[in-house]
Order: sequence, then structure tokens, then C-alpha cells
Amino acid sequence: MPTPETGLPDAWIRLWTPHRGQYLHDVRSDGTVEQECPFCSAPKVSEEDSLVVFKGKLNYVVLNLYPYNAGHLLVAPFRHFADFTSITDEESNEMQEITRKAMSVLRKASGAQGFNIGMNQGPVAGTSVADHLHQHIVPRWGGDTNFMPIIGRAKSIPQLLKDTQILLAKAWIE
Repeated sequence: MPTPETGLPDAWIRLWTPHRGQYLHDVRSDGTVEQECPFCSAPKVSEEDSLVVFKGKLNYVVLNLYPYNAGHLLVAPFRHFADFTSITDEESNEMQEITRKAMSVLRKASGAQGFNIGMNQGPVAGTSVADHLHQHIVPRWGGDTNFMPIIGRAKSIPQLLKDTQILLAKAWIE
């Protein structure tokens, strides 16, 4: 593919992600990131600008900004802590009830046929936000993995995040 500057072939495939540019502005000179915890700030954002689907007493549900599949949800406690061993019984019980409800909502709203549910504890386990506990709920459908991730190294998400948030928030209260 020719580059605009030189017209010479370029082997790089570029995915333009200007929405992630904020991370560049928040990087300190030592390479660490200076920003508020996204799981502490998400429930404070106005409803119009939010990806929050549901707020409980101790936990809330938000769409993953970088989803593996359409409808990829995260359940996070309002309280800021990193390790699952620090969760209270009340937080844990509500998290599990919210997870059950989220599965029902995703089945109803999108016809999800299965789910991957889990937590990555610590950076070596694959978490990108290690200092605030959160659980992933990834809806799955037969055939949702196709050639795009394998050959094209790209994931196709068929719905905008805001449209998904509106759909799931509405289904949550029905």
C-alpha cells in the first residue's frame, strides 16, 4: 500500500484510533500515566456522555471502551481497590447478582448464546487497569470469531458503543 508521503509500498497496517489520543496527553516523562482511575470516574460522568448501563448500591455496569465483542460489559465496585481478596461479602454478592442480570439482559437484547466471564488480576494476567477490580462479561454467538481477527488482525464490532449502551440500559429496566 503506498504511503501518502512517498508513494512507496508500506507493510504496516494502521488502525487509526484518535479516541485513544488522551492517553498520550496523560503520559508523564517517566512513562507512567497521569489520569484518574477510569473505573472511579466512569460513574461520575453525565448520563449523556456515559457508557454506564446500570448502577447498583456497591457496583455498576459499564461497556468496555475496547470491547472483544459487541456488548462487552464490565462490572466494577464503586470502591477503589485492586485485588479480589479485598472485596467485601456485600460487594461480591451484588457483583454476582448484577452479573446474572447482565447475562439475562444480553440474551434478551442481543440474543447472546454464551458468555466468557472473568477477571484478570494484575498486569501479568493481562489487565490494563490493575488498580481497580473489575469483571468482564463478554457475550458470545456461534460464528462470532471469523477470519477478520485471524487474517486481518482486526475485530469487527457491528454497533456503536453509545447505541449499545442505550439498548442495554433500556433492556435492564424492562
